[in-house]
Amino acid sequence: MEQKWKYFLQQFEAYLRLERLLAAHSIVAYLSDVTKFFRFLLGKAVGPDSVESIHIQEFLAALHDVGIKATSQLRVLAGLRVFYKFLWLSGHITKDPTKLIESPQLGQHLPSVLSVLEIEAIIHAIDHSTPIGIRNRAIVETLYGTGVRVSELISLRVSHLYFEERFIRVIGKGNKERLIPIGAMALKYIKLYLEEVRIGMNIRPGHLDTLFLNRRGSGLSRVMIFLMVQALARKAKVDVEVGPHIFRHSFATHLIEGGADLRAIQEMLGHSSITTTEIYTHLDKNYLKQIMQDYHPRSQLNDLHQ
Repeated sequence: MEQKWKYFLQQFEAYLRLERLLAAHSIVAYLSDVTKFFRFLLGKAVGPDSVESIHIQEFLAALHDVGIKATSQLRVLAGLRVFYKFLWLSGHITKDPTKLIESPQLGQHLPSVLSVLEIEAIIHAIDHSTPIGIRNRAIVETLYGTGVRVSELISLRVSHLYFEERFIRVIGKGNKERLIPIGAMALKYIKLYLEEVRIGMNIRPGHLDTLFLNRRGSGLSRVMIFLMVQALARKAKVDVEVGPHIFRHSFATHLIEGGADLRAIQEMLGHSSITTTEIYTHLDKNYLKQIMQDYHPRSQLNDLHQ
């Protein structure tokens, strides 16, 4: 039985390489997924052409039991679907056992969000008496004041700042450009950083237009931003797990809580689909309760006695 599996895996590899014309790393990934399934079935005397839906269901359940995430389960199942499509196309099977398998549910992931007070605590933890502190204040204000991704932040250019218009130009995913309005506090500290810190730096060739620089005059890395933000959160005694992306989540959520239009937020975040932006419409239950209590005409306690 093991030899039969190995034979079909060799045929599958040839199919992926010669007919599907897949890249080498994609072929390796597909073969790895099918091999996991083959090893799971060792000892069950089940060949690749005699697999039933129940075997795949048991395999997915076993992956779940050992802590494999739903996203990884989906990837493995996708590999099995391609494998059994190949067996069906080549005439080795007459019924595809993956057809009746439901995909594992990912569920909705709600991003962590900082409160306004937590953001203020992080900002107050910055040492503004040092050049690095001024730069870090400008970075945090930009992250929270524009909702840019960390990859977009480290690639910001001085020439993409429009102070008079209060906009910045951002190069996002897929090399797409967008204009984002920027608030007064972010502009204030970017100007301070440019005029008091950056102007006196020995800037390395190739980084003359890079906005945020390290001590050596080169661009910052994602890791450097992450470590800086994490250190500030610890200093501010913020209990939430903090990374640069949490400022993007907080930016969007606080705008929605303030009544901003979802389409406008989509444009600022650079989401290609409004569905991605809609995840930020989750609001804290206490916030909603407070809104009801403050604004609904029949929510006050004394109304109940009238």
